[in-house]
Amino acid sequence: MTVLNSGAGHANFASVLFFVVFLLSTLVITWWAARRTKTAEQFFAAGRSIGPMQNGVALAGDFVAAAGFLGISGLVSLVGFDGLIYAIGGIIGWPIMLFLFGEPLRNLGKYSFGDVLAYRLNSPNIRIVTGITTLGITVCYLVMQMVGAGELVHLLFGMEYEVAIWIIGAFMLVYVIFGGMLATTWVQIIKAALMSLAAIVMTYMSLAHFGFNPVNLLAAASAAHGPAVLSPGKLISNPVDGISVSLALSLGVASLPHVLMRFFTVADGRAARKSLVVATTIISIFLMLTFILGFAAMQLVGQSAIAAMDKGGNMAIPLLAEKLGGVSFLGFVSAVSFATILAVVSGLLITGATTVSHDLFDAVIKRGKATQRQTMFVARVATVALTVIAIILGLILRGQNVAFLVGLATAVAAGANFPAIFLAIYWKRYTVTGAVWGMMVGLISSLLFIYFSPTIQVDVLKHHSALLPLRNPAIFCVPLSFAVSIVASLLSRRVQDPARYQEIEQRILLGAQGL
Repeated sequence: MTVLNSGAGHANFASVLFFVVFLLSTLVITWWAARRTKTAEQFFAAGRSIGPMQNGVALAGDFVAAAGFLGISGLVSLVGFDGLIYAIGGIIGWPIMLFLFGEPLRNLGKYSFGDVLAYRLNSPNIRIVTGITTLGITVCYLVMQMVGAGELVHLLFGMEYEVAIWIIGAFMLVYVIFGGMLATTWVQIIKAALMSLAAIVMTYMSLAHFGFNPVNLLAAASAAHGPAVLSPGKLISNPVDGISVSLALSLGVASLPHVLMRFFTVADGRAARKSLVVATTIISIFLMLTFILGFAAMQLVGQSAIAAMDKGGNMAIPLLAEKLGGVSFLGFVSAVSFATILAVVSGLLITGATTVSHDLFDAVIKRGKATQRQTMFVARVATVALTVIAIILGLILRGQNVAFLVGLATAVAAGANFPAIFLAIYWKRYTVTGAVWGMMVGLISSLLFIYFSPTIQVDVLKHHSALLPLRNPAIFCVPLSFAVSIVASLLSRRVQDPARYQEIEQRILLGAQGL
């Protein structure tokens, strides 16, 4: 296949049909959800009405988005085995979340990560720091999704990337402003089901070309492109960089704000734990399928055609869909991919809006005295502001591989959030001072390391070299954040009241009903 004879980049009936059907369906869901979204609890947490099975599917949908379906498969199609590191790293994060964080976070919090630290440390002002880190991580993740969404709409209709980005921003505003978390959750559930179906069907059709044996597929790739495609080192040759990327993905996934926020949409900690079991199962299976699809795209589409359509490899899956099932299947897979990104972006916007309106405006500025109307108004204004920021950055970073960008977003989450969550739950001596210093050092060091890395200096700014050699900073930033948090807590004069900590431990184990 070549780009010239591909249906990609041109509007066709199948693409338009699937795209319109999806948009109309989601608008109906938004209308239905809007009638049930009147209060802050309904807007931020869907009224805690989401069941564990539903929430597990939605959690899987939150993660298995552009990074998995488009980015990881695209990396594998271009570089081979090394793309697997992004799949494995992401999978590891979910058991970490399941065994360490899920139930305790739900038992301690109300709507957000800020609630957890504010209750644990008995300090409302800690929400300022959690708000800064949450917004930083959310914007990083939003940009990644916008890049993938812009390329997809360009693929579907041949529309200019810049125009596509602005149109996408308008649609996602409708979902969040009117439907809140309830609409976002059900859009996630539907798109997760469609995406899983698409991945299974594509894997079946791909393996049919190789005797339904993945070993034959890998052997064909090795014969065509050399044994190096089945060996590590082509994408990440530095072992330290490999460890750093793995740390960022595993610890960062376990502390992404928009994922943590889903724990508060279920009734209790037990439901949160069940949700994570469902999500981990779906994600593990799905990401392994994308690995197979990446090699299938390498063989059936060709690396030159993939790179010609998008140098980051993000269009490998849609091009493979066209090769397997023609223009109609291309339209279906592209529409599903777009649905994936739009749903995740909506979840990210909800997270950002919650941070600004609940954590900063209500809890800090109004000291918990803001009215429902004021909180909802600020949430919607924040949604618009975050959308504009994501659009501008999405225009700047066009062409970057979305799986690569998620590695950077998770690096920031791993450095800023993971140590704070872990220490808040498991360390008695953790203090406000330790939390503030640890989180800010983790956030600032992550952003600085990323800025001075080859990712920004060479790939984006087109400089000949970078000050720092590593592309991912997690191997330095995570230990640094832990060390600063511990030292600052030990030097702090504030001592945890034993009775207060006993109450916290009881709540971590049993929830609010256990007090």
